[in-house]
Amino acid sequence: MASRFWTWLHKKGSPPVFYDMADRWAPWLGWLSLIAIAVGLFGGLVLAPTDYQQGDSYRIIYIHVPSAWMSMFVYMFMASMAAVGIVWRLKIADAMALTAAPIGAMFTAVALTSGAIWGKPTWGTYWVWDARLTSELILLFLYLGYIALYNAIEDERTAARAAGILALVGVVNIPIIHFSVEWWHSLHQGPIEINLTEKSSLQPSMLWPLLTTMAGFQMLFFWALLRRTQTLVLTKEIAAKWVKRLMESKA
Repeated sequence: MASRFWTWLHKKGSPPVFYDMADRWAPWLGWLSLIAIAVGLFGGLVLAPTDYQQGDSYRIIYIHVPSAWMSMFVYMFMASMAAVGIVWRLKIADAMALTAAPIGAMFTAVALTSGAIWGKPTWGTYWVWDARLTSELILLFLYLGYIALYNAIEDERTAARAAGILALVGVVNIPIIHFSVEWWHSLHQGPIEINLTEKSSLQPSMLWPLLTTMAGFQMLFFWALLRRTQTLVLTKEIAAKWVKRLMESKA
């Protein structure tokens, strides 16, 4: 059983198999993400009612919340791929961890920027050293540190291993971000309770655009991940026979 799983894992993780799979899935993910984000933002920015406490300033949640969620999701994905690369030595896992890092950094930067824009009218300042904000800023530094460490080491295998260990150590920051508003007295508002079977903290007319936008951001991440990993794989495998056949078929 273990040998069959090992064979299956390496077959699915081989560069040509991955490239073909990405070519099939990426277009669907790209178009679906654009549709979901457009529908979600229209529902949140145009159709959703004005909040009785925050007015229209609350509408930034349709960018801020999906970005903040994705900043943590992408980090966990990156760390998981790094762990697979360390344990099973799969080149594709290392490549996906590396290509996920800039995407995660982008989501984190958007979350911090949108939070600062929301904070000015709500708190009277763009930034406070709040537990949630500070731990999210640390997350951005972890992404940048992963990228910098990988690029600082010439040997690719050593670079992937060193950066992967950093990513795994940084996982401890994820629960701190998630539970910070519950563990410490925080200026940041509490978590938005999303429950599909019981009453949520948002009314349905506000909730469905948020869920739709979050789904769109998630598909956008996987689209960008597949395309970026394809590019990285082609760069590293440029001399391989399967790449030459691929170039000839598209010539």
